[in-house]
Amino acid sequence: MIPTCLGDLVLKVRSKNAGPFWVTIDVFCDRRDVFDRLVSQLSTQRVAALYQVAPDQLKRFDIPDLRVIKFSLPRPVVQGSAHDRDMHGAQYAALLEEMTL
Repeated sequence: MIPTCLGDLVLKVRSKNAGPFWVTIDVFCDRRDVFDRLVSQLSTQRVAALYQVAPDQLKRFDIPDLRVIKFSLPRPVVQGSAHDRDMHGAQYAALLEEMTL
């Protein structure tokens, strides 16, 4: 099997603020078979390792009716602080989008 980037399979990967202490990443699938594949292949532990957070700090929500997988994780620094390099949380999506399956 040829490795595939997650972004090549899905309709959209989006990340955004979920308050000053959290970021949310949404994976939108346009087909049910893609959603089912990601639910089984995209482990919470692997996503936690990608974002360098403990697996118990990563919240995961699989929403089959919408074909969406949502992850929420604590920001490494508070939004808007002097060390914040992504105030809107928009760059988190790119890491997940480039992950190979």
